[in-house]
Amino acid sequence: MSNLLWKSLVVSPAVLGATLLVSATAIASPNKITEIPSAEQPSVTEAAQQPEILAQTTIDQVNRYSNEGNQNNSQSQVTSVSQFSDVQPTDWAFQALQSLVERYGCIAGYPNATYRGNRALTRYEFAAGLNACLDRVNELIATATADLVTKQDLATLQRLQEEFSAELATLRGRVDSLEARSAELEANQFSTTTKLVGEAIFAVTDVFGGNTGDNNNTVFQNRVRLDLQTSFTGRDVLHTRLAAGNATAFTQFDNLGNQIGAVEGIPTTAEGTQTFQVGAGDGNNSVKIDRLTYQAPIGPAQVYLAGSGGRHSHYAAVNNPYFFDKTDGGNGALSTFASESPIYRIGGGAGIALNLPLGKGGGILGNSSITAGYLASQANNPGVGQGLTNGNYAALGQLNFSVGDRVALAATYVHGYSAGGALFNSGSTSNPEIVAVGTGQANTLLGAGASNSYGVSAAFRPSDKLSVSGFVSYHDVTGFGVGDDYEAWSYGLGVALPDFGKKGNVLGIFAGAEPYSFNRPGFGGNNDIPYHFEGFYKYRVSDNISVTPGVIWLTSPGQSSDNDDAIIGTLRTTFTF
Repeated sequence: MSNLLWKSLVVSPAVLGATLLVSATAIASPNKITEIPSAEQPSVTEAAQQPEILAQTTIDQVNRYSNEGNQNNSQSQVTSVSQFSDVQPTDWAFQALQSLVERYGCIAGYPNATYRGNRALTRYEFAAGLNACLDRVNELIATATADLVTKQDLATLQRLQEEFSAELATLRGRVDSLEARSAELEANQFSTTTKLVGEAIFAVTDVFGGNTGDNNNTVFQNRVRLDLQTSFTGRDVLHTRLAAGNATAFTQFDNLGNQIGAVEGIPTTAEGTQTFQVGAGDGNNSVKIDRLTYQAPIGPAQVYLAGSGGRHSHYAAVNNPYFFDKTDGGNGALSTFASESPIYRIGGGAGIALNLPLGKGGGILGNSSITAGYLASQANNPGVGQGLTNGNYAALGQLNFSVGDRVALAATYVHGYSAGGALFNSGSTSNPEIVAVGTGQANTLLGAGASNSYGVSAAFRPSDKLSVSGFVSYHDVTGFGVGDDYEAWSYGLGVALPDFGKKGNVLGIFAGAEPYSFNRPGFGGNNDIPYHFEGFYKYRVSDNISVTPGVIWLTSPGQSSDNDDAIIGTLRTTFTF
């Protein structure tokens, strides 16, 4: 055995001890992840183009940690473990630390005579500790220092090598395998900034009761959405969503066999419309981009930009947990009415919104924020009476309050303008005949008109197993045609039991009145309130599959008690990936 090899074996217990000590410290302490501010995070392109700069930065940080205790401080040279004020003989690693300090001189400690053994170990500090021990190894070899190791140390080292030979071989193989798999993933990855979030809905549904039941059949419908979510800083997100489907809502019929709410042959009632029946394209499974939005923080504010398919519920707090689904699809209530207040379905399209906190904890405004947004459904059209400001638009303002994580309140105002069609159309221009919620009397705009809508919403969670939420909205419409001035009301209350029967399941019950309007000329003078009752049970089959059976009961369809009640039964299956 050469002299150099023998000297390396002499100091091997020091290196092994340092490695085991710092590793055990890292395992015993919880890991802490510090988020790098977005301004300091290099892009993927910058990182690829500047490897020398990144490497030098890493080396500088290692050297900085290594020299932390050696700058003008007499305490930096530790010769006894007793010099550490935070190390006690009862500590589990006391003997190992004592050996490293007093026998091998590998540990210097911090300038304030502490070791800080109970805190998390960073990768830089691990590198610094290992570097210090390697420096000590080189020093021992260079000075030919002997008698630092005993036969007992050598026997211990040999026994450890024999006992852990299988584990070391397995670990080497696992590392090689991980490196190969990582290289394969890097070579074939779609994007370093984008992930795919998908949802596919299969639904079997039918409607029963009177002429509505006779004139509709059992159907099997679907809707698929593929959302490409891109983040450039780690705190922003760009949504590019593709959608296709074949789902359409049931047509409601009165007691005379006529379509309810039809104006000039176009149905304008949306009572009982289900969430998966909205945003399904033209109903022929053709693919379209139904959402193109970008959200990013700017200072304390959160900014929302919509290029297409923007909706108020994307950026404003809806306060309807377990009923509202951000994708307006397969994980909340069955109906569009129970999902969110109708006030959020006035207008949509392209525009901008801002969420700004009003306080930083404490005081009356400590848990409040203000939301403002502007969306135009014809922002891309440069024609007369179109565009960002002269076409259909809706401007929203909302004040949000919360009390801890149990109570949330919001007061909402929306001013909108429409050249005609439906009031609650979510800004749809691809298929303006499809409306999302409410009766024909509340929805139909015979001509151009402006609306002022006011709403309040609240959510209360008394326990983790119970949630109560509700809303009220009032809409004042001023039209430019005869009989186009009217008022509309809507309200609803829901009770949800999360984790009912199994973790991830939700039992939901909702009741209220879909948007309605009384005494409108040309609509038959029907003044009965159209009540809506709904119950559903989302059963979580797995992390990616849920099955939701549910029932929707509609009384006085078309605001007339002469019409038979309609009952919609649905079995919805949702796949998320």
